[in-house]
Amino acid sequence: MTTTETPAVHSPAADEAASAGRTLRAVKVMWQREWIRFSRNKMRILMGMITPMMFLLILGTGLNGTVGGADYRAYLFPGVLLMAVQSPAMAVGISIVWDRQSGFLRQMLVAPVRRGALLAGLCLGGATTGAVYGLLVLLVAGYAGIPYGPELLLGLLEVALVAFTFTAIGVLAAVRIRRIDTFQIVVGIAVMPMLFLSGAMFPVGGLPAWLGTAVLLNPLTYGVDALRRTLPGDLDLGGSAVGPRWWDWTPPVLLEVGIVALIAFVALAAATRRFARAD
Repeated sequence: MTTTETPAVHSPAADEAASAGRTLRAVKVMWQREWIRFSRNKMRILMGMITPMMFLLILGTGLNGTVGGADYRAYLFPGVLLMAVQSPAMAVGISIVWDRQSGFLRQMLVAPVRRGALLAGLCLGGATTGAVYGLLVLLVAGYAGIPYGPELLLGLLEVALVAFTFTAIGVLAAVRIRRIDTFQIVVGIAVMPMLFLSGAMFPVGGLPAWLGTAVLLNPLTYGVDALRRTLPGDLDLGGSAVGPRWWDWTPPVLLEVGIVALIAFVALAAATRRFARAD
């Protein structure tokens, strides 16, 4: 007597669950890849902290007595926090350009997972390492006259979001640029104007109209202002520093955080679309 095997029947729900599982595993693997790179390179961590600490300890201390009794170090501190997350964002972008040159990028593209999952994992890795940098900077908040309190945890979450956004923008640039040196030049040229036109270094209220428009279009402006209004203490130079204003209306912190998140989503979506056609 012969028996026939019944072919396995795959329901749409099972296929969808399996696809979701592969997507989550891909995100986890890419996140772990970036975390391992970060945790195994102690020199990278040290070098990433040098520039923000120099701004805080040298520039902040040097200009502290020139702002009419206000604490310039406290004003500078949100900008220093966001300055610290630039290093991991650039590192993720460089890794993508390097993966293209080494051929690993092509292997990623043939994997049976969604392209967005791969890039989302990379961006989460950049956000995690950026949050670590932010935590290290927050440890010296007392030097800038910022009291230690639960508000610092909210500030750390905002730093992680900005780190995710920076990484998404860096990934968008990386999937379009084929050479590491070109990527470093392009990102370096783009980041410095964003930093100076964000209110991180000086109040932007007195800028001419054309520069004021650039400030409002700068996504970093809203990240800096959200941090300045979240962290405890007097961070606005005694009231002389104001945040972005839309027709005499100041957007609330939640809206500023939403703007930063929206920019991250748009950059990641654009990078995913371009990444699917990368060779």
